[in-house]
Amino acid sequence: MADPPRRWSCGDLLQFFTLLGTLCASGKGQIRYSVREELDKGSFVGDIAKDLGLEPRELAERGVRIISRGRSQLFSLSPRGGSLVTAGRIDREELCAQSAPCLVSFNILVENKMKIYGVEVEILDINDNFPRFRDEELKVKVNENAAAGTRLVLPFARDRDVGVNSLQGYQLSSNPHFSLGVKSRSDGQKHPELVLERPLDREKEYTHDLILTALDGGNPIHSSTVHISVVVLDANDNAPLFSQSEYRVSVPENTPVGTPLLTLTATDADEGINAKLTFSFRNEEDKISETFQLDSDLGEISTIQPLDYEESRFYVMEVVAQDGGALLASAKVVVTVQDVNDNAPEVILTSLTSSVSEDCLPGTIIALFSVHDADSGENGEISCSIPRGLPFKLEKSVDNYYHLLTTRALDREETADYNVTVTVTDHGTPPLSTENHISLKVADINDNPPTFPRSSYSTSVSENNPRGVSIFSVIAFDADSGDNARVTYSLAEYAFQGAPVSSYVSINSDTGVLYALQSFDYEHLRDLQLLVTAKDTGDPPLSSNVSLSLSVLDQNDNSPEILYPAIPTDGSTGVELVPRSAESGYLVTKVVAVDRDSGHNAWLSYRLLKASEPGLFSVGLHTGEVRTARALLDRDVLKQSLVVSVQDHGQPPLSATVTLTVAVGDSIPDVLTDLGSNNSPSEPQDSDLTLYLVISVAVVSCVFLGFVTVLLALRLRHWHTSRLLQTSAGRLASMPTSHFVGMDGVQAYLQTYSHEISLTTDSKKSHLIFPQPNYADRLISEESCEKSEPLLIPDSIQANKGEPGAVQQAPPNTDWRFSQAQRPGTSGSQNGDETGTWPNNQFDTEMLQAMILASASEAADGSSTLGGGAGTMGLSARYGPQFTLQHVPDYRQNVYIPGSNATLTNAAGKRDGKAPAGGNGNKKKSGKKEKK
Repeated sequence: MADPPRRWSCGDLLQFFTLLGTLCASGKGQIRYSVREELDKGSFVGDIAKDLGLEPRELAERGVRIISRGRSQLFSLSPRGGSLVTAGRIDREELCAQSAPCLVSFNILVENKMKIYGVEVEILDINDNFPRFRDEELKVKVNENAAAGTRLVLPFARDRDVGVNSLQGYQLSSNPHFSLGVKSRSDGQKHPELVLERPLDREKEYTHDLILTALDGGNPIHSSTVHISVVVLDANDNAPLFSQSEYRVSVPENTPVGTPLLTLTATDADEGINAKLTFSFRNEEDKISETFQLDSDLGEISTIQPLDYEESRFYVMEVVAQDGGALLASAKVVVTVQDVNDNAPEVILTSLTSSVSEDCLPGTIIALFSVHDADSGENGEISCSIPRGLPFKLEKSVDNYYHLLTTRALDREETADYNVTVTVTDHGTPPLSTENHISLKVADINDNPPTFPRSSYSTSVSENNPRGVSIFSVIAFDADSGDNARVTYSLAEYAFQGAPVSSYVSINSDTGVLYALQSFDYEHLRDLQLLVTAKDTGDPPLSSNVSLSLSVLDQNDNSPEILYPAIPTDGSTGVELVPRSAESGYLVTKVVAVDRDSGHNAWLSYRLLKASEPGLFSVGLHTGEVRTARALLDRDVLKQSLVVSVQDHGQPPLSATVTLTVAVGDSIPDVLTDLGSNNSPSEPQDSDLTLYLVISVAVVSCVFLGFVTVLLALRLRHWHTSRLLQTSAGRLASMPTSHFVGMDGVQAYLQTYSHEISLTTDSKKSHLIFPQPNYADRLISEESCEKSEPLLIPDSIQANKGEPGAVQQAPPNTDWRFSQAQRPGTSGSQNGDETGTWPNNQFDTEMLQAMILASASEAADGSSTLGGGAGTMGLSARYGPQFTLQHVPDYRQNVYIPGSNATLTNAAGKRDGKAPAGGNGNKKKSGKKEKK
């Protein structure tokens, strides 16, 4: 096709008739072509578009493509011409070796139809290979006593071509002793033999050189040669002999490497070195020498690499046994490889639809795949299956192709995606299987309208609601997905009370929340029937409706309206007549009222708020009937004024009042006459009542002012008391000088005795605590008085301040003598100083001098307050002039430190175990020490 025109050869005629047969058979489902090997890439093979019934441009539109398994693409599709062309140079010998014819099969897939067409292309051989001998030189040995007609086996040549292009014959160079013989075997192979024509004489010629030429039948003829050197040996008249001319053995393909397969047996009748046989392969292919090993001494054949049935099903080899005298024999060995189930089936997914609409028809093709098992026989037989319960089935197509089809309608809302497991199992022992998972998503269509959880809804809203308030919320669900499930809400439009319903309420189209567009009035609108529509956004959109009943709840926003007695428009007041002879229970009139509200808000009750004559009239609580409560008396006034209240039961309650004028009399003229005569006396009574009211108000006001004045005085007195307490420390300086004696700015308080007290921060809120008193005079300097903090004492004591006689001084301690520890000096030191040194600071010295001067004054003046009774410090009465310093008490006892809640106590006295005893008047005070 690609070569220039030339004369027809036998090969061309064969190609023509093959192509003609292919075209005739194309209508039967199998398309056949033929093409010569070694053509350039893109060479025309056949008009595939025409054979498929398509136009060339439809190949790409319909997704026509070549699918093949396990080998590279040898052919391709030309999109412009619609033809099948070669994808590269094709070597027939590489594809098919010696097989004839050489057929290449593949499939054409029409994607849009998912239809498979089988295509078979025969590769025609051309004479592109030379016959070749394995070796270029060959040495042959022959005994000199070999008889004429002896045949010596020569190596044969191999030609990879087939048919007329293969090896056709041999030629031998001219030689008087040898001729060429050719023997054809059952497999068609021609084996040359060297035939001895004349006896040999080694002594004359010990070697003969021959040229053997192999020729094929191609055009032009190709040939190759081998140089044969015939060496004449001494006589060895017995050749080796195999036990059989052909050996056959069958082994499984999983035979371990190194396993002996066969041992050949040959014998030689000669003796000595002429009987020693050596085994070897002859004319073996490379595949034979790479797979098998022959022991040259034992004739044992074993494997040197694993066998693979899928690669080669049998091996043919020739084994030669040669003795020491150069005689040899040959035998044919055929090793057949048995298949075992060592290959699992494989699944090749050719075409797949990843998504299918849920409204697809039964029988829709989902996937196209092929299965293959490299094993043979039962090991290569395959069965496919998918799990039960799925809406799919498998259907076999051409060759080993299968379709995955739907068996019924799909429902995305029930199952959104499928994972179909295709299981492929062979029939070997044990069976092998392969699983392939095909994922399929079901595409949604808008086949489900929005649905409401309930068939109808009802809600309520109180009247007088704010505008824009949320009333209710509806929600609808759509089983679809995406835009098909997006729901919008709307209200069905209709007129209600002369206005569109959209003027009353609105709905949020996205959320379904209803809003009030106006403030509802129960008295005008009590219920509203709405129709809510939920619509999805699918194509076409689907919708559903639900009814919503909106009730307006009443609120107490209307006061009762009094219908009777009606208020006159001219400003006058209606008058009801009651005869003087009316008895108790006489119906005077009836108050009629209505309320525009409903329920409890409209339930009215009547009460009499005010009457000129209390107890004369009564009003029915629920009827509003005004009746006399007793019989009329002469003293009853002729004109009665009644105020009637009408109140509802709402929250809060609303009310209305009406004033009734009741005249007592039998007729109108009588009433007018009686009213004129009674006007004058009634006026003084009214003025007296007013006077009484004014007097009552004045009395109440005076009582209130008096109470406020007393309360204010008490608060001022309390404030004044607290101020006195704060300045109490300063008052010591203002006491009469007769109570103090002093020298050099130091004063001694002579008349009173001291108590030990403890105060804390915020002491004015605490109690004074009087520990056990110490009847020792306290010396107070002016400086210490200025620094002392004010003391808070109870009001009972404060009230008596300034009255010296008010507080009775308790009798002094009967035993006032000082122990040795209390005396000043070494033994009486209170500061913990064991050295007993005399006080050495100026303050201590001045205090001691003050005490001494006080004692001296007492001795000079017998009327001193310190003299007299037992237990006092009247030194002149007790000791007289014999008073010494050792009788002076420790002045450091009971000293109060300003700013601290601690006092200095007589620690030494406690160590001696002598507690100071108090008089009868101090027991109560000392007992308060535990109540701080």
